[in-house]
Amino acid sequence: MEAVQKTPEREAFYKKIDGQNLSALWNVMNDLITPEPKSACRPHLWKFDQIRDYMNEAGKLITAKEAERRVLVLENPGLRGQSKITTSLFAGVQMVVPGDIAPAHRHAQSALRFVLEGKGAFTAVDGERTAMSPGDFVITPSMTWHDHSNETNEPMFWLDGLDIPMVQFFDCSFAEGAKEDQQSISKPAGASFARYGHNLLPIDQKRTSKTSPIFNYPYEYTREALEKAKASDEWDACHGLKLKFSNPETGDFAMPTIGTFIQLLPKGFKTARYRSTDATVFAAIEGKGRTRVGDQTFEWGPRDLFVVPSWHWVTHEADTDSVLFSFSDRPVQQKLDLFREDRGNA
Repeated sequence: MEAVQKTPEREAFYKKIDGQNLSALWNVMNDLITPEPKSACRPHLWKFDQIRDYMNEAGKLITAKEAERRVLVLENPGLRGQSKITTSLFAGVQMVVPGDIAPAHRHAQSALRFVLEGKGAFTAVDGERTAMSPGDFVITPSMTWHDHSNETNEPMFWLDGLDIPMVQFFDCSFAEGAKEDQQSISKPAGASFARYGHNLLPIDQKRTSKTSPIFNYPYEYTREALEKAKASDEWDACHGLKLKFSNPETGDFAMPTIGTFIQLLPKGFKTARYRSTDATVFAAIEGKGRTRVGDQTFEWGPRDLFVVPSWHWVTHEADTDSVLFSFSDRPVQQKLDLFREDRGNA
């Protein structure tokens, strides 16, 4: 577009309409409608060992009850002070130490937990309690009561992912705390997976939620699915072997605002270049390797976390058999017909 020239008459006009809360679109058009995605979001890697040390220090400074949730926010370096890992998503690492109870509350924001370290702590969601293990993907749907507790002898760490910036953008945030720290349990452990996790659905099921009725996708089943898919030897040049977590009622994403994925990269595999409009958060659960984002290279190992901004070229290379969990706002982009991807030379 041709640059708009400044003249004394135009500047005087802009000043006059500014007093009426008006502005000239032609002065900002190039910033509003860009030829390609333009974001302050930047690539970054967080090493889990360092986060663990900081979390242990935080555990001596503040209780889970006082903090409500003892979480260190993963702040994107290009979005500091906004509690964002991408422009639309929040991420943090939460620690629950032995004896902790993170009190029951609920909110409009949907949340995921991806377990990084520790075994046996509990999350309760709407009357059902589940024990958590590394690699488990746990969902807290919008406006469902949830609390966390740790009755083991070891601290528990997991990655939190929420659609906080998205809900904030739409001005539809609601939240409330429960009268008791822990909700009453009305369903047996594993009830949701037993009912919905075997490709069978109750014939009289009437659900209004767009979130999956399964709230814990155990890693042992996820890993088994990857191994069975691996046997077909159908490797994607850009992704290795990548599966999405789905809602068994619809086949859609497990969460309406956050897409979640699991990805297997065999030893020595190097992906072809790929880019997409959904900025994506990755968590390594197995193996080690490196990811190149634009002109930056990140070396990662188990439990390390990194973010790939929108429309940045990315490649992955695995030194050993590796598994990556990831999440993004792809479901929203696809529903709004905004999602776009580019597979480079694949």
